[in-house]
Amino acid sequence: MSFHAAVTAQFPVRVFGGPTALFEYGGLRFLTDPTFDGPGQYPHEGGPVLTKTAGPSAAPADLGRVDVVLLSHDEHADNLDHSGRALLADVPLTLTTPGGGTRLGDGARGLADWESVELDRPDGGTLTVTAVPALHGPGAREEIEPITGQVVGFVLTGEGLPTVYVSGDNASLDLVREIAERFAPVDTAVLFAGAPRFPVLFGGAFIVLSSEQAVEAAGILGARRVVPVHYDSWAHFTEGRDELVAAFTAAGLADRLDLGERG
Repeated sequence: MSFHAAVTAQFPVRVFGGPTALFEYGGLRFLTDPTFDGPGQYPHEGGPVLTKTAGPSAAPADLGRVDVVLLSHDEHADNLDHSGRALLADVPLTLTTPGGGTRLGDGARGLADWESVELDRPDGGTLTVTAVPALHGPGAREEIEPITGQVVGFVLTGEGLPTVYVSGDNASLDLVREIAERFAPVDTAVLFAGAPRFPVLFGGAFIVLSSEQAVEAAGILGARRVVPVHYDSWAHFTEGRDELVAAFTAAGLADRLDLGERG
């Protein structure tokens, strides 16, 4: 078996467009940032209009059981749209930011940076989800969060299980270094990418990782596999699949890139 086949055989990841992915880990089924609406516009108070350009590759009814939603933040429609919000009512647990835990109510639990929660595995034992810091834009936290809001990432660990990092809408490689100090090497990194940006915010700088930054993050984490999400279906994503493949190929890491199972 090749190295690429070995790492991707850990567990399959289904991707649906935007930031939304589904995977089974320790017998539990995890869904990231649910976005299942069709194309349309989403005005945002105090910010630019978000335009969704393509619908998902499957509907919520096609997902099967979802045990946990890992929600990087609830304040932007490209991470939680109308259909995604409706889906949360049928999921036992949503892990998100402290503010999101308050806003979303029943079933949602907000986690502070580095706070962990243990979840029971169906086959016995537990797994741990640790909230890790993320920053939705360039610069210092005190400058970014008042504009784009608080965001959280997650690291999943468990006895006999691979280490999984879900970045959320993070643009800070310095924070990736902090996470790597505690958890590297990472077996699977689900990296939010797409190089989103707006001319009216932060001088047009990226507010989530670019393709080249995703490559750098993979190196920092010692990631054995990278599953990119958050790079299609929205107009403000400025880099897509082609740019990701090109960046990982140029870095000699194409064998670590796994584009997931669509739909």
